[in-house]
Amino acid sequence: MSQIIMHASDIRKSFNIGTENELEILHGIDLDVHKGEFLSIVGTSGSGKSTFMNILGLLDRPTKGDYQLNGIDVSKAKDDELSHIRNKEIGFVFQTYNLIPRTNALKNVELPMLYARVPEHERRERAEELLELVGMKERMDHTPDELSGGQKQRVAIARSLVNHPSMILADEPTGALDSKTGRIVMDLFHKLHEENGITIVLITHSNELAEETQRVVTLKDGIILGERKGLRYAV
Repeated sequence: MSQIIMHASDIRKSFNIGTENELEILHGIDLDVHKGEFLSIVGTSGSGKSTFMNILGLLDRPTKGDYQLNGIDVSKAKDDELSHIRNKEIGFVFQTYNLIPRTNALKNVELPMLYARVPEHERRERAEELLELVGMKERMDHTPDELSGGQKQRVAIARSLVNHPSMILADEPTGALDSKTGRIVMDLFHKLHEENGITIVLITHSNELAEETQRVVTLKDGIILGERKGLRYAV
């Protein structure tokens, strides 16, 4: 069995704690992610998948439960430690790209390395290498408003890889794209997974996209209903 890089046990999340409006959104989720796995978490609006993703991405803390990332008990880490771990261990790809306006593609990709205090020449070399990997090196001097949606997402994917993260969290990465452009982005994820061994967790409402991943975890009303192999890997 491959190495477990993410272990979540009995993850619970409540809001308005201690008030009459207290509401538990996640009701005890257990999930392991293995190194080199392409996994999807699928669920409709209100299933709890965004809340769970925020916890997996260290953007929020569970109310209860144990969360370990590469052997580090992040559920007990302080805020400044979480920020450092998040920047080093997790690459994010969002539906809205989250690129900085008026900053070219190269500098957008370099940004996480700036926070990690990587020397300038190393930042540029790594950013150019990744932009070439996603087919965007020729557009590296262009700002986001000069790029199409698909091109922005490819820049965002390059940025997610710069610090050699343990896993990529992709939250509805094709949600703002037309079907043809979305296909290009999904093909890029498959390439990164199959040729580079990158661990990817895809958060989506689309069962069709989920079926393209090795393992499909279905979330509903804050619990895991079940999991199965995606159709692409079910042979």
